[in-house]
Amino acid sequence: MIIGSADDHPGAGRDPESTTLPAQRLILASASPRRLDLLALIGVTPDAVDPADIDEDPHPRELPAPHARRLAAEKAAVVAARHPGCTVLAGDTVVAVGRRILPKAEDEATARTCLHLLSGRRHHVYSALTMIDAQGRARHRLSDSIVTFKRLEAAEIDAYIATREWDGKAGGYAIQGHAAGLIRTLHGSHSGVMGLPLYETRALLRAAGHTLG
Repeated sequence: MIIGSADDHPGAGRDPESTTLPAQRLILASASPRRLDLLALIGVTPDAVDPADIDEDPHPRELPAPHARRLAAEKAAVVAARHPGCTVLAGDTVVAVGRRILPKAEDEATARTCLHLLSGRRHHVYSALTMIDAQGRARHRLSDSIVTFKRLEAAEIDAYIATREWDGKAGGYAIQGHAAGLIRTLHGSHSGVMGLPLYETRALLRAAGHTLG
C-alpha cells in the first residue's frame, strides 16, 4: 500500500502527487549504522546504502545550520546521480557552540577539547535532511535541538574518553551512550541529535509515497 500524505512542514499543503507515485527503491546516502537503526524504528529498510563521500569541510564564514543543509543537499545530489529513478535520503548533523562548528572527534585530543567546550553550557545540534525522489524533486528539512551538558569534572571527562564512544562523532559525544548521563537538558529531537530526526524523516518519506511500518 502506498501511503500518501501532506508534507508535515508547517504551512505546507497536501502533495497531490504523493498518492499516485509508484513504489520506489530507497537509497540511504550514509554509511552510519545509527541512521540505519533509526530508520528501522519507523519500519523502513533501505534497498541500498551508498555513502556520498564528499568534502565536509565548512566554507569560509559558513554558519552551522546552512552548513548542515548544504552537506545534506550535496550528499543527496551526488547519490541521486548514481541511482536514477530511486528515492535518495541524505542527512548531515552539525554540533555548534554559537557560530562555531565543532569537528568530528577523530582522536582523543579533539574529543577532550570538545567536551571541555561543551561542559556546563548549551549548544545546538542541527540535523539536516534532503530527499530526492524518482522525479528529481528535492525536499529539505532541518531539526534544531538544544543540548546542555552538566559542568563536567575532570574524572567524568576521563571516564567518557575511556569509552571511546566519541570516536568519529560530531562534537565528541554520542547521546545514545554514556553521555546521556552527562546531559542536563535536551530541547528538541533525541533522534535528531543521534543523526536522523525521525519526525522529519517520516514526513519526507510519506510525501514521496513510501510505505512506513
